[in-house]
Amino acid sequence: MPSRERTFRKLLRNRWATFGLVVVAIYLLVALLAPFIAPHDPTQGNLRARLKPPVWLEAGTTQNLLGSDQLGRDVFSQVIHGARASMRVGVGVVLLSGLVGGMLGLLGGYLGGRTDDILSRAADWTLAFPFLILAIMLMGLLGPGITNLTLVLALAGWPHFFRLVRSEVMVERNKAYVEAAQALGRNALPIMVSEIARNVMHTFMVLATIRLGIAILSEASLSYLGFGVPPQVPAWGSMIAIGQHYVDSAWWLSAVPGAAILVLVLSVNLLGEGLRDVLDPRLRS
Repeated sequence: MPSRERTFRKLLRNRWATFGLVVVAIYLLVALLAPFIAPHDPTQGNLRARLKPPVWLEAGTTQNLLGSDQLGRDVFSQVIHGARASMRVGVGVVLLSGLVGGMLGLLGGYLGGRTDDILSRAADWTLAFPFLILAIMLMGLLGPGITNLTLVLALAGWPHFFRLVRSEVMVERNKAYVEAAQALGRNALPIMVSEIARNVMHTFMVLATIRLGIAILSEASLSYLGFGVPPQVPAWGSMIAIGQHYVDSAWWLSAVPGAAILVLVLSVNLLGEGLRDVLDPRLRS
């Protein structure tokens, strides 16, 4: 595998991947610093300033740069805190589902036999359920919350990592370096962790970026339906759900969080495409 420095330099040569990386980094920074950079408390309203338009429209003010909602809450502050909720859920889902799916994929692909059969059937059964119905059912049982939402989305997402890692490991386990390690008497666990895992990491990283975008969209969808982030926590999906009732008179209530989702998911996908071009040996030339 190429060194980290050379890989990063190659990534920066791709202008669209660089754009995606910068935008995702900005969103992460905004999410981390949301309590400090939001100009207003996103949960506090002012009925005298309800449905104020963005600053560039007539009657807009600098007090509410992106306007205010039906309760007089600042839309700009809500979008900033919505980034915090979306990034927490998205990153948490990718880490949890990637860890579980990756470890099970290593076990199933390397050991094969009955272990692989059991894990593969579990993954197939999970994927057999329609995602949205499964998520709504589980969130209805567990109740809304960022932790519950992360667990539910990770439960739905681990088979994707499992199937990718399993297929890669099944190719790698028959290569000479694995046979050499086995001939030296090394146990299965060190071979899987220190030898095989390193050589499947490039495809794992590409899938992780793709699943990050999907997790953010899933969080917004469930929050839109009322099964995601609790109502008292600002979230882009719930903002769109509220704004749909005011599309004719206050279009910014839905358009602003929708644009935030669009830019973030597009940037994540551009970053994933760039990582694929840099890390995939078949595309490296």
